[in-house]
Amino acid sequence: MSTPNQPPLDPSQESPLVFPCEFEIKAFGKAEEGFTQHVAEIVRRYAPGLESRQIRVRPSREGRYVSVVMTVHATSREQLEAIYHDLQKDTRVIATL
Repeated sequence: MSTPNQPPLDPSQESPLVFPCEFEIKAFGKAEEGFTQHVAEIVRRYAPGLESRQIRVRPSREGRYVSVVMTVHATSREQLEAIYHDLQKDTRVIATL
């Protein structure tokens, strides 16, 4: 969950989030058939209650890429780290926020 300008989270530090909470996860990829379902399946491994109404899709201006925003019921920092880990290692996912 780090960006190039932000150091990785220190596991010894307490999270600024208060769990449980609603948390938005964003995944970006090519606008290919099945991309939305693919990233939703990854997230559902750790947040099985994710419903289709909690997923928003936004195409890029030229339609070549898509962002998928999923609002999950987060129960722990470890849960979120696991979701981001799996999304970031997936070859179809270009970036996460």
